[in-house]
Amino acid sequence: MSSLKTLSLTERDHQREIKAKGHPYWTSKRDGEVHLRQEDAFTSQAPITVHDMVMNTAIKYANYIALGSKHRNGWHLLTYIEYYEECRRAAKAFLKLGLERFHSVGIMGLNSEEWAIASIGAIMAGGFSVGILSTSSPKACQVIAESSEMDIFVVDNDRQLQKIIQIQGSLKHLKAIVQYKEEIRTWLQNLYSWRGFLDLADGISENTLDQVIDSQKPNQCCALVYSLSVTGPPEGHDAQPRQHHLDHGGHGPEAVLQVPPGGAGDPSELPPSQLHGGPALRHVGLHLCRRSPLLRPAGCSEGLPDRHAAGGEAHPVPRRPVGLGQIAGQPEDRPALVDPVPEEDGPVGHVAGTQDKQEADVQTHSPLCFSLAKRLTFNRARRFLGLHHCRQYFNLGLGLSRATLDYFLSLNMPIFELYGLSESTGIHTLSRQQDFRLLSCGKSLPNTHTKTQKHNEEGIGDIYIWGRNIFMGYLNDEENTQEKIDAHGWLHTGDLGFLDTDEFLYVVGNARDIITLSSGERINPNPIEERVKRYIPIVRYVVLVGQDAPYLCALLTLKCQVNTDTGEPRNALTSEAVAFCRQLRSQSTRLSDIVYDGDPVVLEFISQGIDAANAEVPSDSAKIIKWTILRTDFSMVGGELGATTKLKRAMVARMYQAEIERLYEEADDED
Repeated sequence: MSSLKTLSLTERDHQREIKAKGHPYWTSKRDGEVHLRQEDAFTSQAPITVHDMVMNTAIKYANYIALGSKHRNGWHLLTYIEYYEECRRAAKAFLKLGLERFHSVGIMGLNSEEWAIASIGAIMAGGFSVGILSTSSPKACQVIAESSEMDIFVVDNDRQLQKIIQIQGSLKHLKAIVQYKEEIRTWLQNLYSWRGFLDLADGISENTLDQVIDSQKPNQCCALVYSLSVTGPPEGHDAQPRQHHLDHGGHGPEAVLQVPPGGAGDPSELPPSQLHGGPALRHVGLHLCRRSPLLRPAGCSEGLPDRHAAGGEAHPVPRRPVGLGQIAGQPEDRPALVDPVPEEDGPVGHVAGTQDKQEADVQTHSPLCFSLAKRLTFNRARRFLGLHHCRQYFNLGLGLSRATLDYFLSLNMPIFELYGLSESTGIHTLSRQQDFRLLSCGKSLPNTHTKTQKHNEEGIGDIYIWGRNIFMGYLNDEENTQEKIDAHGWLHTGDLGFLDTDEFLYVVGNARDIITLSSGERINPNPIEERVKRYIPIVRYVVLVGQDAPYLCALLTLKCQVNTDTGEPRNALTSEAVAFCRQLRSQSTRLSDIVYDGDPVVLEFISQGIDAANAEVPSDSAKIIKWTILRTDFSMVGGELGATTKLKRAMVARMYQAEIERLYEEADDED
């Protein structure tokens, strides 16, 4: 056993700080280098660049399927060796277009093999890969392009192209635009089709590309990740692009594999730019399956034929993931992984439901009749849902509610939670079949660490994480970078949670959400809000308020239908909410029936639910004293929710300031 393994975390931190003296663990410079987080030689793989990882995989698994894109006339398949060669062609084409070292290539579009090839090609050519949300406004694209010094835009269709045309006059670095889907409708001197773009590779020698590749180091930046924004450019601290380095050695969850984006415009998957600009899906879906394509505990292999297989035998093809909202597909689309995209609030991969520390050690055991129930009920349910080939289910989005988790668990379909940030390249902890506890985000990935500090009386503390998956820093923002990563290399996530005795992580909130009452008492709103939702199923969102106030109040929204064309909430309640009203013997079918007409039955039920939730809080300060039902449900277009449906608390407080003030004024009048 090495001496390092016997050291405490504090002693390890001291040794790490000594090792990092040459280069710190962070940098805010685009051409900066960082000290790579490494344990001793026995527990950590040597760091390698993205190019070397892709090349090594192509050599080892040359004729296995790497990418499968579904087109109208069938599937277009690429083996690993073909995939590697296409990435090299894209890299040479980028160099021909004038991509400069440490400048960027912006990629904006839906899932496709071109997205993945452009991303890796940009990195091979010495540039940065920058995923851009396909719903970004022209102004947001301009902000990203200017700050990342973007030389080339890669878009999927004319709709995205028109955004770039609007702003290209103000982009001093822009040299070319590539459109990889649809027929080009607009003629521009610097516009290329995908095929025309790849043909440019003939003008660059293999030796020229190799020289660029050889100049790259694993501790240099390869990708910039921007915060999501729907209505405009990113704002404030969260707008800072996060730098991610080229090292991809030994820190990934090789048990979680999925096929890279397949099928142009496939609505069942979020685009790689959707999950915080790409790191989560890029990290899991693009890089890890290149690293170990045959480690597929969650995959199934039948279905897609391999064009290069001897004797007609098909090589294994990992299936693509789908969202729970789109699980009905073609026979060849049967998924091996499901990543639900929830509507609940919470950080990426966080559990939205609350969890007491005492609950964390509860274990579940299969009942005696489990095998019979599995054969007669569970297997039939999975076949009905089209998920009979799926072995594992992962939540790659925001936290799912306890009710959602319990429902699928009742069908013997446990949904495994992940935890991560854009600053941790998407994923840091992972739940698996072997390591699963309800409401936990699982355990740290290999060669990474998680700890909590500054615990309160309930044992909840700040979550810090460490590993090679941690980002390099915020581009051109040294102050915020230094605050985020300490001298020992720990990333201060800003999230709150605890680790149980077996190192399972539970996330219960974020430090930014903490409400400090005028008495000085600090309240975490997340568990209280989730408790209210459990007691009042008709409620969609609960937002506690009370910063610097004497007590807590709550803003409630009810479950309303959504206009599918505009994304705006309707006045009509959802069928679920109407059915619940019927159970209460209420005839309300619209939000206005309850808010304006004052439905006494529903209002009394909500009041009782608030009282029940209050009965479970640890102190009187954590009780909800006043509440009000808002006249609309929350939405992205309304501004209350972010692009991943995450609740924007500060925005809600500003938008509904009058309602909040009225709650406290009414209380003052009563006094």
